[in-house]
Parts: sequence; structure tokens; C-alpha cells
Amino acid sequence: MALPLIRIAAACAAGYYFYKRFAPRPTGSTTNASDAVDDIGLRPNASHDEKVDAGVQETFPASDPVSVKPSETAYERQLRERAAKAN
Repeated sequence: MALPLIRIAAACAAGYYFYKRFAPRPTGSTTNASDAVDDIGLRPNASHDEKVDAGVQETFPASDPVSVKPSETAYERQLRERAAKAN
């Protein structure tokens, strides 16, 4: 009775070994690059330094240049302030 159980256990162990050895493995990174970057909140009246800091945080990978978005013009700021006063 013990001999058939040993054969079954050996066959299962061999099957598991070959399954693990020849199973396809993921290539490259298994993480998404967007998971590495947090959502960056930047207030509308942010200073130049805050904008640069946010641009540095949004840069991935570190070898990329800093991605600072263009700031609003004085005219756009006046329109935004007028809209805020009107509400």
C-alpha cells in the first residue's frame, strides 16, 4: 500500500518541479509606471518654486527632463479672478 502512495507523491513532486521550471515568467517590470507617480495637486495660485517641485515629482524616470506645465498668463489670472468674484 505504501509503494503506490510513494510513486504518486514522486510523480506529483516531479510534475510540480517541471511546471515551475518551464512555466512562462513575466519579462520586464511587473509594475505600471503610473503606479509609481502619486497624483500631484497644485493650487491655482502656486508659486514658481511649487510648480517646479510638482514638475520634479511628476518626472518619471529620473533621467527625463523636468516637466513643468506652462503657467497662466496675467490675462488668464484676471479672467479667473473676475469669475471668482462674480460667483
